[in-house]
Amino acid sequence: MPIWAAILFVFAGLFSIAGAILDWEWFLTSHRAAMFVRLLGRTGARIFYALLGLFLVGRGAAGGLGCIP
Repeated sequence: MPIWAAILFVFAGLFSIAGAILDWEWFLTSHRAAMFVRLLGRTGARIFYALLGLFLVGRGAAGGLGCIP
């Protein structure tokens, strides 16, 4: 994985985690997030986005370290 892609994954993951933890209104009312809020409820959507963020950070870190091609 190119280093720029790994950095992009990490930043996207951190952004998702921040949106979930800080309960950003604009983040959870966006068009794409609204679907998850309807399906899972607001708390469930926040948990989903926090887990998604953790996955993206992990994927970016592993790719940047060369563990994943």
